[in-house]
Amino acid sequence: MVELTFLGTGTSQGIPVIACECQVCRSLDFRDKRLRTSVHVKINGYSLVIDTGPDFRQQMLRENITHLDAILFTHAHKDHTAGMDDIRSFNFKHGRQMPIYATKEVIEQLKQEFAYVFSPVKYPGTPEVELRPITKDPFTLSDGKTTVIPIEVMHYKMPVLGFRFENLTYITDANYIPPPEMEKIKGSEVLILNALHKQPHISHFSLSQALEVIDQIKPRMAYLTHLSHLMGLHAQVSDELPSNVQLAYDGLKIKL
Repeated sequence: MVELTFLGTGTSQGIPVIACECQVCRSLDFRDKRLRTSVHVKINGYSLVIDTGPDFRQQMLRENITHLDAILFTHAHKDHTAGMDDIRSFNFKHGRQMPIYATKEVIEQLKQEFAYVFSPVKYPGTPEVELRPITKDPFTLSDGKTTVIPIEVMHYKMPVLGFRFENLTYITDANYIPPPEMEKIKGSEVLILNALHKQPHISHFSLSQALEVIDQIKPRMAYLTHLSHLMGLHAQVSDELPSNVQLAYDGLKIKL
C-alpha cells in the first residue's frame, strides 16, 4: 500500500507571496494557502519525505510525523533543500543517521550549502546523514525490499528526478519528459505532476502542457502540484479541469 500526503503544493515563493495583494494571496480558502512543494510517502510501512524545503519543520509538525526512515531529493534548488537542518530531531529520536537518497550532483550541492554537516570536525548536535547516491536506475530503500523507480525529467537544462512507487508516480519541477522516461510512467494509476500556472514558462509545465502529459499517460487520477498564485483560485481552476484531474492542496492525503 502507498499512502501519500501533500506537505506543500506551492512554488518557490509559496502562497501567499510576500507583499502580494492578488485575490489568490488574499483568499480565505485554506486550499489557496500553499507551502513549498514536498510530499510524505508511506509505502509498506516505510516512511519517507521527498524534498526538505524551507517549510520542512512546519510540515512535520502540522502532519504530526514522528517517524521518518529516509529522505529523497529531486534536485538541488533551495526551495527543495533548505530545511535539511531540521532532520536533527529525527536523529535525536531514532538514534541513527538519516539516509539521504540523491544524485551525485545534488549531494555535491548539499555539501556546499550545509558544509557544517559534512565537516570532518563536527559541532555537537548537527544533522547526521548517511549519503546514498542514486542515478536514474531503480534502487532499493533501506528496508531492503522496497523498490523505487526514478524518472529523469528536465527542469529547463537541469535534470530532476521524479519517483515511481508501485502504481504512483510523483514529478515536480519539469517542463520536459524524455520518451524513455515517459515509458517508465505508463501504467501509473496515480500521477502527480507540476503545473506552475496557465502561461508558458521556461522551466515548468503550464496547465495545458501538464494536461497533455496526463492525457498521454491516462492515469486513473492525476493531481497538480508546485502551483503559483498566478494559476488562479483553487475553486475556480478546479471547475475547469477534467474529471480525473485535481489541484492538490496542502494536507491532502491519497491512498493506493
